[in-house]
Amino acid sequence: MAKVSPAEFAREVRREVARVTWPTRKETGITTAMVFVMVVLAALFFLVVDQVMAVAVRLVLGLGG
Repeated sequence: MAKVSPAEFAREVRREVARVTWPTRKETGITTAMVFVMVVLAALFFLVVDQVMAVAVRLVLGLGG
């Protein structure tokens, strides 16, 4: 790996950042909403699984019903 001066490194970083295609505000909003929805769905899923497992454990141990 060749040694690169800090100034050259900064120039290369600036060039690469200029080439990046940044998401629009709308795309960012849509992606944020999708992530939020998926987090809520995952939380609900794990809540249901946790409740089912708790009932199963109570039944196996003879503590329920």
